[in-house]
Amino acid sequence: MNKIYNFLTTSLAVILLSALAGCNPPSNSTGASGQEPPLAGAKIGGEFTLTNQDGEKASDTDFSGQYRIVYFGYSYCPDVCPIDLANLMLGLKQAEKDDADRAAKIQPLFITIDPERDTPEVLKQYVANFHPRLIGLTGKPEEIAEVAKKFLIIYDKRDDESTTEYLVDHSRQAYLFGPNGEPLALLSFDGTPRQVADEIAQWVS
Repeated sequence: MNKIYNFLTTSLAVILLSALAGCNPPSNSTGASGQEPPLAGAKIGGEFTLTNQDGEKASDTDFSGQYRIVYFGYSYCPDVCPIDLANLMLGLKQAEKDDADRAAKIQPLFITIDPERDTPEVLKQYVANFHPRLIGLTGKPEEIAEVAKKFLIIYDKRDDESTTEYLVDHSRQAYLFGPNGEPLALLSFDGTPRQVADEIAQWVS
């Protein structure tokens, strides 16, 4: 599985470079550090309407004015997703300890790439394991496919006719978006919670 994840991550890196190469002119916005965010002007993200873990419709406009941490994965993922989410949410918790007001501006979002199994009820139990403010989002397969495309997420369901269980290979990216939905930076989920908190402090003002 690691080889496939590495391939998907490498493929996404190429797509990200393409997105950056075709981005808008550099923006004048800067993070808390005074520097321009690395993803400023990139064509990543966009409008969406999905279903949250309470079975209610949730759109990108619901989070207007909030910074957003966005991670795509699925609850049946045996190892990668829970580790990534744990590191990210521990980092957010560290950021809350460092500066509660700054961290309160951030809404973490988990978007499934396995909507067939990740019903609102399943997501409600899953996201509660990581952070009390983490929102899980699901939808119809075509809705998820459309959103994943906008966020440059690659995923592929591995069908196995011999079993009802299956895995979904997917690229791993943790995005930080600004209050207007603009991409700011990639968060390092492979590092320590301290590193994630420091990155949040760098870009969230």
